[in-house]
Amino acid sequence: MERLEAFEAMMKMVLEQAESEKLTMDELKLHGKEKSATYRQYMGNRLFYNRVISLYKEYGLLD
Repeated sequence: MERLEAFEAMMKMVLEQAESEKLTMDELKLHGKEKSATYRQYMGNRLFYNRVISLYKEYGLLD
């Protein structure tokens, strides 16, 4: 059961972090900061989180 709880916690963190960073990126974009290093780092993170989320969906772990 420990393993399932760890997975659930990880999935929750990934989903929350993806949403949080999306909001931060939207704010940076609003201020014209799309070329900043911070924005680009968030973009890289976003690509990673989206890939992880797509794998969860592919394996039927998310709707």
